Amino acid sequence: MLYTMKDLLKIAKENKFAVPAFNIYSYDMLKAIMEEMEAQNAPVILEIHPDEISYLNDEFVASVREYARNSSIPVVIHLDHGGTLNDVMRAIRNGYTSVMIDASSETYEDNKAITSKIVEIAHTVDVSVEAELGTIGNNGSAEGGADTIIYTDPDQAVEFVKETGIDTLAVAIGTAHGLYPKNVTPKLNIELLKELNERIDIPFVLHGGSGNPDSEVSESVKYGVAKVNLSSDLKSAFFKEVKNVLDNDPSMYEPGLVYESPNNKVKEVVRHKLNVLNTVGKAKLYK
Repeated sequence: MLYTMKDLLKIAKENKFAVPAFNIYSYDMLKAIMEEMEAQNAPVILEIHPDEISYLNDEFVASVREYARNSSIPVVIHLDHGGTLNDVMRAIRNGYTSVMIDASSETYEDNKAITSKIVEIAHTVDVSVEAELGTIGNNGSAEGGADTIIYTDPDQAVEFVKETGIDTLAVAIGTAHGLYPKNVTPKLNIELLKELNERIDIPFVLHGGSGNPDSEVSESVKYGVAKVNLSSDLKSAFFKEVKNVLDNDPSMYEPGLVYESPNNKVKEVVRHKLNVLNTVGKAKLYK
């Protein structure tokens, strides 16, 4: 079942759970995620970054839409970190039901103006819009980010949401894209999140959800976070297992055999994240 982000996250926020947003870069990743989400009867957001769609080509989205339409669970197809109008229009033409415009590296006023324009376009065709205020850190991920995290300013956030009309806001509370180095212990600013949640009604998004402690991510769901972006954890598990499989049997070349174990590793990560986000069985809340 295809959903817009607005409709999907409204129920998540009301019922204190978060929907995982998984980046997909291959049909194997799509299939592994969807099989596990359906087994757990949980809603899902399938994200495709502009770099990922450049690799996959537009035709890939037709497969994603068909898979979603035939699924028993609610599915959103989302543009992750669209940086330009062209990124957004490409996503809308391809049939995404939600887009992110990330103008967070621009000045506040420019971010607001760019986002407002995207909202005007996307809402005309019933596509939801996510934007970002503040900056997310970067641990070497292709999804980008800033060298220095700038926390979301509550006063600006209230004005930004009101004047742009966005459906969900990516908040900067101390996360970073990618996997954290072993000597770095991430820490979420939960007190800031609480203040934002008291003042703003729309659902929040936590980017860079792969490396933060499970307890902090679970706590964030209590205070308005209804979407958590997850990419590096799944890719890391998949490719480590691919290497392990091929190291153990260099003569293996049939994809169905090579990818069977890596896909199961992805499913393990998905199951774990669903429990962290309190998402298991929540598809029953959607009609």
